[in-house]
Amino acid sequence: MSETAQLDQWQKITTLEEIPILGARVIRAKVGEVAIFRNSENEVFAILDQCPHKGGPLSQGIVHGKTVTCPLHSWNIYLASGCAVAPDEGCTKSFEVKVESGVVWLNREELQRTHG
Repeated sequence: MSETAQLDQWQKITTLEEIPILGARVIRAKVGEVAIFRNSENEVFAILDQCPHKGGPLSQGIVHGKTVTCPLHSWNIYLASGCAVAPDEGCTKSFEVKVESGVVWLNREELQRTHG
């Protein structure tokens, strides 16, 4: 039973190959548009596709290391946390991600949660 519950916790989203290196792919979820990023080390991150500054589309930004630069006002956002790099302040929602055998999974409950 706990194995089934654990499987139900995750939603298959895409494959690693379908996310461009140093780029993003956007999916629609109940919480809004979610940007799934892949950096040069094949690490995968997922954050709400809205800069905490003015709501710019982070998926269209430039990925470098573990951050993305917003295309509107050049804020740098940490991909793991969704928070702005100092001195800028603010965060966008981040999502739990796992990659297994080249398949990208996101936490199903986080994709459904519209508050908090």
